[in-house]
This record gives sequence, structure tokens and C-alpha cells, in this order.
Amino acid sequence: MAFAYLNLGSYVIAFVSLSLAVVAPSVQAHVAVFDEYWTQRQTNALRQTMESYDPNPLNVTNHFNYHASLAMETTGGDNGTRRELGEVKAGQKARGGRFRSLNAIDKCWRGDKNWEKNRKKLADCVLGFGLKTTGGKNGPIYVVTDASDDDLLNPRPGTLRYAVTRDRPLWIIFARTMVIKLQQELMITNDKTIDGRGVSVYITGGAGFTLQYVKNVIIHNIHIKFIKRGLGGLIRDSEQHFGLRTISDGDGINIFGATNIWVDHVSMRNCSDGLIDAIMGSTAITISNSHFTDHEEVMLFGAKNGDAFDKKMQITVAFNHFGKRLNQRMPRVRYGMVHVVNNDYTHWEMYAIGGNMNPTIISQGNRFIAPPKEDCKQVTKREYTPYTEWKSWNWLSLSLMKNLPRMKHVSPFSLRTSRCGFLG
Repeated sequence: MAFAYLNLGSYVIAFVSLSLAVVAPSVQAHVAVFDEYWTQRQTNALRQTMESYDPNPLNVTNHFNYHASLAMETTGGDNGTRRELGEVKAGQKARGGRFRSLNAIDKCWRGDKNWEKNRKKLADCVLGFGLKTTGGKNGPIYVVTDASDDDLLNPRPGTLRYAVTRDRPLWIIFARTMVIKLQQELMITNDKTIDGRGVSVYITGGAGFTLQYVKNVIIHNIHIKFIKRGLGGLIRDSEQHFGLRTISDGDGINIFGATNIWVDHVSMRNCSDGLIDAIMGSTAITISNSHFTDHEEVMLFGAKNGDAFDKKMQITVAFNHFGKRLNQRMPRVRYGMVHVVNNDYTHWEMYAIGGNMNPTIISQGNRFIAPPKEDCKQVTKREYTPYTEWKSWNWLSLSLMKNLPRMKHVSPFSLRTSRCGFLG
């Protein structure tokens, strides 16, 4: 048995971590024929999950907080826990034309006037549990010139599908603004960056992105909306392999048994299932600087109560805006540890953050503005769990809450790791 300590000002929170005896997930995961190729990919992914799991997660959260505070200090911002999220623009020009940002991730690259000539600097900017993600940094730049997606088995050079199925690192950019309708889910392989900076790239009207049993992927500056379920069929999933897929879920981004993933500056809305799902042993993930609107179930981290392997799940959710017409799951967590930090929650219809199966959730520097409806002010939800179980969960918050009722049964909880019904 090992103990870890979280030092937040005058509060010291002790966490107990037990050695986990977990087994590999055994599911078909929309693979109609789970052949030797997929068996090997699953085995490799299991090994990668074990290697990517950080046994000292509070070192990661403290590292993030240090750099967030440093960004505030060097730009003259407040160094408090709140970090003035929402009170200033994410980035703006100061006097003399110099870029000024209170965002530790954006500040790393957006101030460079020549960023287009140094695109791969982005790979040095990730913080949080996805810190080691480099994407296609070690590969050449590939330019998408063709917005079509009409050959799923032998995609044409110049298309996005051709790029993401290559068996080598690639930094993928786009020649111009594009609207891409994916005929079936886009199977992304290891060591890829999809970089939409400088143009507008819309993935819309068709299937979404699938990161299944892969590692080291960056998705940056992409619009994903109106995603539908794919009907399945024969789809290329790597340069040397294709296989039969069943009907896809309709997620915008499906992270399945994947590690070292960074999703940054995406704009997402209206997908058939979730906007972003991270399930089946996925870990070492950062989701940052993104805008989410118009959706029922936003983020699912851990799909089923029986998926105990998700105890290895570690995710950072940072600098995002959860906007209009969202209902719930921002995120909804089973098992694992999630650091929810410096996000802006301005609308929700049911609840903002929820979970079950004893996840550890640390909420810091977030702003929660409850909607005006009296029956929509619940910030967190402990789903399908009696008080006797959730009273000892590690749900901790240092955040700003506005427009909440003063009634006792909906008040924010104090800085304790038990009896924590509402993040505040």
C-alpha cells in the first residue's frame, strides 16, 4: 500500500493507492473479425497502458498547476487558484504587438509569429497526463489536398484517410479550408498529428475519428459536428491491413484502449453518441482549449462498471469551454483519475460532472455558472451509487460557483475528500 499527498495551500489530502490486479479487456470493439492482427494490437495496447500509467499522479497535477501559475505570473495575472478564467481573453496582443496569454499551453506556441514554419513546436506544449504525447513530430509533414473519402480500402494519396493509415509518423496539415464527410469511421494509427491550424477543417455529416489500440496521437484545431453512426464494412485500419467493421457508435472522437493522446483546440457539437469517449484502458490523455455545445452526453470516461482496467485511466481536462445546450457528462467518469482544471461551465441541463465506481476527481480553477432553471443547478452527480459508498470517494474542488441556490441540499461541498456531492 502506498500513500500520496496533495498539498493545496493549508489543505493536505491523502490518497491511498493499492496495487491493481487487472486483466486485459476482452471485447470485439466493432471489429467483426478479431484476427491475429487485432489480437497483437490489443496486446501491445495493454502493455502501453501499463507503461503509460503514472503511479504518482499528483506529480502530474502539481506540474500542471505550476506551469498554469507561471503563465499567470509572467503575464501579470492573478496567481490564485481561480486563475481568473473567463475574466480575460484566452490570448490577446499587448502593447507593442506582443502576444499575451494566460493559458500555459497556448502561450508555448501562439506567440511565435513564424509558427507556420515551426509547426512541430506544438508537440512541446502539452501539459497534464498527456504530457509525453508528440504525435507525428518525428515524421515528415503530409499535406491533405483532397477532401474526398470515397475509397475505404485503398484511399487515394492526398486524402486524410490515406495519411492516418500510414505505418509511420506523420504531421498532417491541410492545403486549404475543407469540409470532409467521412463515409466510415476514420481509423487513426500510431504517431500522427492532425493539425488544422491556418485553415478551417470541418469533419461533418458522416462518421468520426477512431483511435483504437493506438498511441501517440495529437488532434488539433479541427471542427467536428453532426457525426453519424457508420454502417460498417471493409475499412483500411493500417497501411498493411484492412478488416470488417461493425456499426460504429457515432462518437466524434472515440479513444479505445489508446494512450498518449492530446486533443486540443477542437470545436465539437451534435454527434450521434458522445463527443469524446475514452474507454477500455485508455490513459495518459489531455483534452484542452476546446469548445463544446449542443449535445446530450458530452464526455464518457470509462464505459462499463465491469471494466476494472479503467483504474489505470488518467485524464486532464483543461482550459475548455462547456457552452450552450449541453445536458450532462462534462465528464462522466468510472474508475481512474481525472484532473478537471481551468474550464468554463456556462450552461448545462442536468449536471456538469458525474461518475460512479469510485473515481478520483480533482476540480481546480473552474468556473461553474448554473443555468437559471431551479431544477438544473446540480453541478455533480453520483450515479447509481448509495451514500454508504460515495461518502469516501476522492472528489475535491477549488473552483468558483455562481448562481447556485442557497438551500442546504444543493450547496457546494467543503474542501474534504468525503461527502463531496457538489464541486465548488
